[in-house]
Amino acid sequence: MINADSLDRRVTIERPVADPSFDGAGSGAWEVVATVWASVQDALPSRAERLADGLNIASRPARVRMRYRTDITPAMRFVIGDRVMQIVAGPAELGFREGVEFMAEDYSTAGNPA
Repeated sequence: MINADSLDRRVTIERPVADPSFDGAGSGAWEVVATVWASVQDALPSRAERLADGLNIASRPARVRMRYRTDITPAMRFVIGDRVMQIVAGPAELGFREGVEFMAEDYSTAGNPA
C-alpha cells in the first residue's frame, strides 16, 4: 500500500520532555524520537482561519504517511525543515501494518506580518 518512492521527505518526530525542576512547569523541551522518510501532502487551500483570543490564526493541515510504527502518539510533533507541526489526528493504520497516516497542522498568524 505504501510505495517507497512516495516517501520523499525526511521527517523528525519529537516528543515533549518535562522540566524536572520545581519551578519548571510549562518550560519543557522537545526530544528527538526518530527521523524517518515520509510522504507529506498538504490539504487543499480553504478558509481555514479562525479567531483565537483575538488573534486571527490560519491553520495549514497536511497528511503525513510513513512506514508502520507503534511508538508515535498525538502528544508528539513532526518537524519538516523549518516547519513544525502538531499531530491533530491519528494514527490510522494503512493496510495490514504496512503504514500509518496522521493529520498534522502548523499554525501562523494570518494577515500582514508588519
